[in-house]
Amino acid sequence: MAIANGAQQALYYKAETAYGVQPDAADPYTWTPFPFTGTSLALTKDAIESEKLRGDRQIEDFRHGNKSIGGDITSELEYGAFDDILSAVMCNDWAGNVLKTGTTRKSFLVERRFLDLATPEYHRYSGCEFNSLALSVSPNAMVTATWTVVGKDLALATTAITNSQYNPDVGEVPFDSFTGSITEGGTSIATVTSIELTIENGLEPLFAVGSTTTNRPSIGKSRVTGSLTTYFENKSLYEKFINETESEIVLVLKDIDNNQYTIDLPNIKYNSGQPDVSGEGPITVAMDFVALYKGGSDVSNIVITRVTA
Repeated sequence: MAIANGAQQALYYKAETAYGVQPDAADPYTWTPFPFTGTSLALTKDAIESEKLRGDRQIEDFRHGNKSIGGDITSELEYGAFDDILSAVMCNDWAGNVLKTGTTRKSFLVERRFLDLATPEYHRYSGCEFNSLALSVSPNAMVTATWTVVGKDLALATTAITNSQYNPDVGEVPFDSFTGSITEGGTSIATVTSIELTIENGLEPLFAVGSTTTNRPSIGKSRVTGSLTTYFENKSLYEKFINETESEIVLVLKDIDNNQYTIDLPNIKYNSGQPDVSGEGPITVAMDFVALYKGGSDVSNIVITRVTA
C-alpha cells in the first residue's frame, strides 16, 4: 500500500477570474508552484446536533453544517517566487517594482498534488484568498513566511485538469538573516535580535441560508503590526514608546545573488516596550509597533520594493 509522503507533495496555484469559479480551460492550463515547508490547508465543517430530548439520553440526529476552507502555508521567503501572493496579501498590483496597500482583491485555485499514492490525487481549493502574512527574521535562520488562507470549497480528483502544465520553481534561494539590514528612524541598527511583521486583512466568511459554502468573505482594514527586539544599549528607542514618537522601520532582505526586497514601514508608533531581565545575560527590549497610513509619496502603511541583481 502506497502512503503519501510530505517530501513528494507539491503545491500549485492559478488565479481565478471570478471568485470561487475554476478558471476556464486553456491550452496549456498553466499552474504556478507555491514553494512551501508545510501546510494545514484543509476543509472543515461546523457540527449541528439535534437538541431533542428523547427520555433515553440518546442523540437523535447529527448533521454537517457550513463548510470552511482555511489553514496556513509556511514557506522560506525567496525572491520572485511569491510576487503574486504578496500582491494578493496587499490587495494591489505591482506598479513596476513597487507594491503598496490597495483594495483590489485576488482569489486563486490552489491545488495539492499527491502523486506518490497508488492512484494519484489532486485536492483543489477554490476561492482562496490570503487573510494574512506573518514574516519572521531572526539570527542564524532563514526568513520564514506564514500565509493564512480563507477559501470557499474543496474538490477531489484523480486526474489533472486537461492540458495542465506545471511551471518549475523560480530557482532562487531563500533569504537569510545575515545578508540584509534594518534601519530605524533613518539609523542603522546592528543589535536587533529579531523582527516579526504581520499583515492582516480581516477576512470573514459570509454564510447564508440555502448554501453550506461562503459567499465572498467580507474584508476589513489592512492591519500591519510587528515587534522589534534589540539589545538594550540606551534609552533612545524606549523613549519613542514613552513619548508616542512616530518613526520608520526599513527592512532590507538580500539573497546570495543580491536580489533584494526592501520593506518600508514609513510611519510607525510603538505601543509597548520594556527592558525585561530574565537572568544574568544581555538585556533586550521588545518593542511592539503598529504601522499607520502615510501620505505624501508613500501613501501606504507598508511599501515593498523589489530589486533584481
